Amino acid sequence: MLAYRSGIFPMADRRDDPEIFWIEPRQRAILPLDGFHLSRSLARTLRRGRFTVTCNAAFPDVMDACAAPRATEDGQSWISHRIQRSYEQLNALGLAHSIECWQAGADGSRELVGGLYGVGFDGVFCGESMFWRVPDASKIALAWLVAALRRGHAALLDCQFLTPHLASLGAVEMPQQRYLALLQSAQSWVAAGSASGDAAATGDTAAEGEDEGAGAGVLSLPDAFAALLDDAASAGLSSSPGYFIAQSLTQTS
Repeated sequence: MLAYRSGIFPMADRRDDPEIFWIEPRQRAILPLDGFHLSRSLARTLRRGRFTVTCNAAFPDVMDACAAPRATEDGQSWISHRIQRSYEQLNALGLAHSIECWQAGADGSRELVGGLYGVGFDGVFCGESMFWRVPDASKIALAWLVAALRRGHAALLDCQFLTPHLASLGAVEMPQQRYLALLQSAQSWVAAGSASGDAAATGDTAAEGEDEGAGAGVLSLPDAFAALLDDAASAGLSSSPGYFIAQSLTQTS
């Protein structure tokens, strides 16, 4: 977690590699939370509710799927067994999270068809990897992630490296130094909100005149996801939350 808070993340050379190395890229990709590109076709998929979307319902399964070799790869994965065990422990500690997309199988059972996972802290979410087994599943997972992060008042969605796929969804690239400034700003903003809250709780008048909204109300991804579902229910869309997600993203996309 210290590495993530310092703008560094781990990788491995292969699935069975016992060693890890730490990455600090010169160029960093982020997806601005108010800049997610919701295409008409993706909005239509959201509204139709083709997928059931959950949070933290199958974290190990999402990691297994993300670590599986792709057809375009050399059969190796940077997600080693050691790295996976570490993230599963972070998930148990409430610091790593997954978004899952499900569809009904031929026998009526629920099948995991897409998803993503990453690390969350202080209004920051560092996306690690995503996968899809049917078209649009990973895009839907990302759309829900963006909507939940916005609902939870997050400040930064880190994508690590820019790919054409992420660029098509609104991700942008910047120098690592610029990313570090955004990362520090997000953490300072949340810390300021926590300090103001502590001061208010103890009646410290020195907090008066401070920005009352600074860092206040920042939610973890699971809490933000739950709040998003509550909002959909309040809007009378509990049976079709994807429609509510499409509406919320269309407002600024």
